[in-house]
Amino acid sequence: MTSTLTTHTHQPIRGLLAPVVTPFGYDLEVDTRAFIAHCRWLVDAGAGLAVFGTNSEAASLSFSERMSLLDTLIGAGLPAGKMMPGTGTSSLKETVELTRHAVNMGAAGVLMLPPYYFRNPSENGLFDYFSRVIDSVSDSRLRIYLYHIPQFTQVPITLTLIERLISRYPGVVRGAKDSSGDWANTESMIRTFGPDGFDVFPASEAFLARAVEIGGAGCISATANMNPRGLAELYTALISGEPTNTLAAALAIREIFTSVPMIPAMKYVISKITNTSTWSVVRPPLTSLADELGRDLMKRLNDVRFVMHGLNSWQPVLLH
Repeated sequence: MTSTLTTHTHQPIRGLLAPVVTPFGYDLEVDTRAFIAHCRWLVDAGAGLAVFGTNSEAASLSFSERMSLLDTLIGAGLPAGKMMPGTGTSSLKETVELTRHAVNMGAAGVLMLPPYYFRNPSENGLFDYFSRVIDSVSDSRLRIYLYHIPQFTQVPITLTLIERLISRYPGVVRGAKDSSGDWANTESMIRTFGPDGFDVFPASEAFLARAVEIGGAGCISATANMNPRGLAELYTALISGEPTNTLAAALAIREIFTSVPMIPAMKYVISKITNTSTWSVVRPPLTSLADELGRDLMKRLNDVRFVMHGLNSWQPVLLH
């Protein structure tokens, strides 16, 4: 059965996106000024904004925080067309409201986790969940990117589920982020559905070249928070067929960050480069990076001549 929702075409979001890290104060409240500044720096460097993803500590953000933070970003002039906010939760009602809000704010798409509390849900149950979200939002502007990260959710998004959703909601179920780390699965997604306008984003620059070669849409990588300019340049070179020497450097940077707890590590580095100690704060149950690990991390990054261009020149952000 095909949905009765009408759709219209618009420029799909592609290229490099960052699952934006979320800054907190010592009171664990979101530092909105730092959040806007980091998002602005990322966009200026050529990255899109996958706010409220895994590396955003989205599972530790409340429903109202996600709503208000998206309002804050748009109000500060960040381009909605470069945003793919995470809206998937275990609550069908909250997922609908977060998704509707993102669409109304003009986001290019939404990144949607499957419901992740109940173990081993049936494919029919998952299909019903996504269907009810889409039918409840009932907006031709809606573009959903399915978020496959089974090592966290324990709920895989299978090829057969994708096929059913695309068949029912063509143009609405627009793509996927594959965070499984399994290239064979990413390749299957791209080769099976990519020719029909289904955009697949691997979650690592390690797969970016192979993905682009067969029609992948880009990547949504944690280390885009650290190296947005380098990864954006890499993507541009790959799609244009130009030679590039940026891949080796990008992989070296990623290897360093993945060798330690990644979210605390990225926030530690930002805290040092911006001389803002609160940037190292994470919400429990995560813990901030120990100083010994942090000093070693900074040394290793220095050894590969890692630079976050322009980050230390942040200016105060005026909130409207």
